[in-house]
Amino acid sequence: MRSQKYSILIANRQTGAVRRFTAARRPAVAVILGILAVPVLMGLGARWSGQAEIDRLALQGERLRVENDSYRAATVELASQISTLQTAITDLGEQAQLDPAVKRAIENLPALVRSRAMGGAEAVSLPPVVAPMASPDGTFGILRGLLGSLEDRLETVRVGVEKQQALAAATPSIWPVVGYLSSMFGKRSDPFTGGPDFHSGLDIAANKGTPIRATADGTVGSAGYAGDYGNAVVVSHGFGISTRYGHMSRFAVRAGQKVRRGDALGYVGSTGRATSSHLHYEILLNGQTINPMRLLARP
Repeated sequence: MRSQKYSILIANRQTGAVRRFTAARRPAVAVILGILAVPVLMGLGARWSGQAEIDRLALQGERLRVENDSYRAATVELASQISTLQTAITDLGEQAQLDPAVKRAIENLPALVRSRAMGGAEAVSLPPVVAPMASPDGTFGILRGLLGSLEDRLETVRVGVEKQQALAAATPSIWPVVGYLSSMFGKRSDPFTGGPDFHSGLDIAANKGTPIRATADGTVGSAGYAGDYGNAVVVSHGFGISTRYGHMSRFAVRAGQKVRRGDALGYVGSTGRATSSHLHYEILLNGQTINPMRLLARP
């Protein structure tokens, strides 16, 4: 059986020429099906391409979500550390608050002595709050820089507070004995000869046996008989500050012993060059006596 054939006529309206194209049925059908399949295949290709793009975008979105979660967790951790450091600096500032009597005594120390304990809990200037930024890396970097700055500041404040507290502990600021002033610091008449004399400390009259207290923290440098001072104790407090307590009846400490402000050093007496029971009290800065009234709180 002969294969059926199909003819296609194409006419030119202007010239009237007619062209005939003859093709067997099967090839013609194949061509027609091929022509019809092109848009279908193009549609399928576009669909597959679109799905691939969707999958790529979904994967990229998941990566961004994981990165954002990581940045958020890191940022929260940094913010927590910053808050902790700020609290620590504030706490140090509160610790640096001194007893009014001690603060007044420190303020009356010579500038040279105070300079040895420079620092303390000064006001902390923090960078401005970080504004939202387009780049998480930028925000993260600023927070990390702020954290480092606060860590450095905390160490500076800590060292300053420690020095300030050390100076406060070393500054004589309380009365060494309960009694009344019988002789002030400075020029006076010698109690034995009546001639002009310079008194290097305070005489505080009190009953024999009254406890004599250390006026600041320190280390006992000496405890023994010292000529005109009689039984005397010298305490070294650091920062070039020392105190001397004379005319004791007996001792309560020994050389090399650590003492705290208020500890008993000995007891009132009249040993050495003394006319009656009293304490002779001196404050020395770098070996030179100063008027103890500059540092003592009002009784």
